[in-house]
Amino acid sequence: MRRKHIAILGAGPAGSAAALGLLRLGYRVTVISDWRRFNAIEGTSERVLHALRTVGLRQASGTAIAAARREVYWAGHHSLRNREWLLDRQVFDRALREDLRRSGIALLEARVLTVDVAADGVCLQLDGAASLEADFVVDARGRQAPQSGEAVRGPETLSLLCRWRGLEGPAASAAESLVSGWCWLARLPGGDQYWQWTFDARHPHMPGKAELPAWCAAQRGTSRLAGEFFTVDPGEAVELRARSSTCTLAANLCDVRSIRVGDAAMAVDPLSGNGIFQSLSSALQAPAVINTLLQYPADAELAQRFHCRRVTELFYRFARLGRDFYRQATAVPEQSFWQQRQQWPDDHPSHVPVTPEQIVTDWAPVVTGDRIGRARVVITPDQPLGIWHLNGVELAPLVDALRETPWEQVISGLPPTQRGPVAAWLQNVGFGPDTAASGHALTP
Repeated sequence: MRRKHIAILGAGPAGSAAALGLLRLGYRVTVISDWRRFNAIEGTSERVLHALRTVGLRQASGTAIAAARREVYWAGHHSLRNREWLLDRQVFDRALREDLRRSGIALLEARVLTVDVAADGVCLQLDGAASLEADFVVDARGRQAPQSGEAVRGPETLSLLCRWRGLEGPAASAAESLVSGWCWLARLPGGDQYWQWTFDARHPHMPGKAELPAWCAAQRGTSRLAGEFFTVDPGEAVELRARSSTCTLAANLCDVRSIRVGDAAMAVDPLSGNGIFQSLSSALQAPAVINTLLQYPADAELAQRFHCRRVTELFYRFARLGRDFYRQATAVPEQSFWQQRQQWPDDHPSHVPVTPEQIVTDWAPVVTGDRIGRARVVITPDQPLGIWHLNGVELAPLVDALRETPWEQVISGLPPTQRGPVAAWLQNVGFGPDTAASGHALTP
């Protein structure tokens, strides 16, 4: 029987993770990617590096450079935050490709011109390679992926990325709020310096392209941190790149022949600090969704609903985290950058306290093995998509049992190695030895 062929557009973290997951399921995978045009530096966390290693992207994870604790000057307050790991994106991207090659995945260096999706497959027209036919396409092209007019968009935001060579020294990173926006600063041991300024894309005084380096130099002059962080300011002598940092949620997240993952599906504000993490979140669930669409067509609608709801929920969760960071700064009327972002996307809290009376158990789509299936999950105001299991224990049966059975009897039935984490979670949402039976169950 012919192995179905999956084309993945983009070899970043999302595309690479999805490619490895599909390879493990037995699919023939081709990754198509064009080289990044600007050598950015990005910050990430140990949690992301662990996730990269877990999915098989060990070469890429190994390129991260440990920096000292991130220095932050925000809304007039100076602090040292969590340790940040730095990624030189061209080095990181080369390592991602090496991970793919070592796994036996075909990699085409080409630019995608058109994607034609039909009922029986997908045809890709490429610049730099022959046209390609596939059974399914994964769009992981990041913010460069085409978006329809129906996409959800936050306040239009632009980032100017400046890179130059300075003196060698220890790796470091910092973040600072400015009147006009905020900036992120980074240094690599070899002397590469990086300053990223994020501001409103409709800034009334933004000059033409030729004057942007001088404009950035003037903004760095208003910084409290830049003078000490960069031993020598380059002035206008920088490599400069502009890119959109607008939050976007794609309208066409998934159908029977295509799916979006990573920033192509949802791109969050860089202030949330969850860029690569959210990219991996959608990519890791994609193989099970795709496998269901191709091998279990009767559950196609369930798989599409699962992916769309998960991506949408993650988008708004991260958007509210970014909003809460913006709210830490006190904005005056003329600071429209801050005022707009302190109100978007809504006023819903990022985290909602949970009581047993608010908890519901219901059937919902979940990843079960290599496909999307249905299971009873625990739904709370803070987890509207539901939680299926914790530490290997399904939670819905426990919550249902606690409505009629004493706490000690329910908890004692768990294996000792699983009892502690599960009991802690139940107590965190309001159950415990002294709580009365409560909550609601829904029938399918």
